[in-house]
Amino acid sequence: MTGAAAVILIVEDEPPIRRLLRTTLAAHDYRVLEAGTGREAMSALRHHRPDLVLLDLGLPDIDGLELVGRIRAVGPVPIVVLSSRGDETAKVTALDSGADDYVTKPFGADELMARIRAALRHRLQQQGAERGFTSDDLSVDLVRRLVRRGTDDVKLSPKEYDILEQLVIHAGKVLTHRHLLREVWRDESVDPQYLRVYVRQLRQKIEADPSTPRHVLTEPGIGYRLV
Repeated sequence: MTGAAAVILIVEDEPPIRRLLRTTLAAHDYRVLEAGTGREAMSALRHHRPDLVLLDLGLPDIDGLELVGRIRAVGPVPIVVLSSRGDETAKVTALDSGADDYVTKPFGADELMARIRAALRHRLQQQGAERGFTSDDLSVDLVRRLVRRGTDDVKLSPKEYDILEQLVIHAGKVLTHRHLLREVWRDESVDPQYLRVYVRQLRQKIEADPSTPRHVLTEPGIGYRLV
């Protein structure tokens, strides 16, 4: 999906921020819709079917976290949340409610565009792309359960593979600790430290330099993403 083909709905109640977002998105060839309230957002979502929703959580009429759930109930449109700095609980709740990603205010244009592109790629993958992932020297084939770094096969433990499988299925999306514990351990009450240990082991096997990972990135206090 190219920028020219994508329509982005901005849901933001502050006009100056809306103008900034509109200008930034237009400069990258995205088409833009705007909503200043949650009700306007839901109307635009139903009538115009945008390709992505850029959602500020601080809306005057509907709680932003509730709106994430309402949007997700309508369909699988990607949601990138705009979050206040330090609002870690809201980020986790938004992601667990169905948001694809978050951008912390204040944000730079390059970061915002990167997050939008990642969310759009993730949606395309869910709509029918092959069950695999390739980036630089890493390739993963979920159908044949093959993992390679360069030309070398990588042998993973069952838990390491299950974590990587979740990251591949949702490549580009932030996966919370809760999501990974639920999908891999089938138990959200498991100590997240176990997850950190397995992610560390996974990086040792798939990263060229585990101390500066390029593929499995940490979102501090939130979870992980595959890029």
